[in-house]
Amino acid sequence: MKIISFGKSKISTNGPCYVIAEIGHNHQGNLETALRMVKVAASYGVQAVKFQKRDNKTLYTIAMYNKPYDNENSYGATYGEHREFLEFGRDEYLELMKCAEENGVEFMSTAFDFKSADFLADLGITSYKMASADVTNTPLLEYIAKLGKPMFISTGAATMEEIRIAYETVIKHNDKICLMHCIAGYPTEYHNLNLKVIETLKREFPDVIIGYSGHDNGILAAVISYMLGATVLEKHFTLNRSWKGTDHRFSLEPEGLRKQIRDLRRIDIALGESSKTVYDFEIEAKKKMGKGIYASRPLSAGSIITWDDICLKTPTNGTPPYMVNKILGKKLKINLDEEASISLDQVE
Repeated sequence: MKIISFGKSKISTNGPCYVIAEIGHNHQGNLETALRMVKVAASYGVQAVKFQKRDNKTLYTIAMYNKPYDNENSYGATYGEHREFLEFGRDEYLELMKCAEENGVEFMSTAFDFKSADFLADLGITSYKMASADVTNTPLLEYIAKLGKPMFISTGAATMEEIRIAYETVIKHNDKICLMHCIAGYPTEYHNLNLKVIETLKREFPDVIIGYSGHDNGILAAVISYMLGATVLEKHFTLNRSWKGTDHRFSLEPEGLRKQIRDLRRIDIALGESSKTVYDFEIEAKKKMGKGIYASRPLSAGSIITWDDICLKTPTNGTPPYMVNKILGKKLKINLDEEASISLDQVE
């Protein structure tokens, strides 16, 4: 069993399920909103909250940074202005990390570039999330791998060969790896989820932990993923799906997050153990609804019991129907009234 510890957290190939609430930029650039999201997510039982860190001027080309960005989700006239509006700096990150600590959840963040990786390292972050866009970015993967912190690597839009290249890049320096099945659709429709890839990843990479990073609507896919062996689950979280922003429409609102956590926790409880147990409360139900062997008519001592002499009726009487062959063809020792119970000690 693979176990990875970081901060106050522990993940393993055997579970229990580790749930990350992906806040990303759903805070709309507002620190108070972000702090409230951390508290709400923590109150519903997630183990971690996650943000995204970009050094926008080094991440994007000049052309892309200055490209006009005029749509309903824009927070600036250009794409660069839009991204800068949503970006938090050191002071905000320190407040968010403090809030996460006070609310008992791990603080996580995606690093999209080298400067962001250094920024997070300087803050003392306990792990790194790698976006699907960087699964082929081996220079960044190697740079972060050398920092020695656990790495959660999403695999959206990547081939198995590209995932293997990413794995081999990281494993040379760092064996604290979680590969997360992901589909780069925003949102991803259910017929495109391809969740059986989780089983493939477990088979192809037996020495790492497998997770699922979902952009799907609803709570079903995460439950299925956990059943298939993904013990780390990341779901986008918002306070209001109607808010301005690109990620809100496939994010869980508080009630959805509550139900997601509830159902994931129920799996461990419901699976129980592999041995078959008859519970005390089942015994009464068995007595009430089960069937027993009764006399279908008055019977005299010395008669040989046939099918015409018996009937199977509710409630059970201590002689279950599967014992009928031990009664048929046998001589009755005593007289029996109609619907009298027939037991083995009444026949020779």
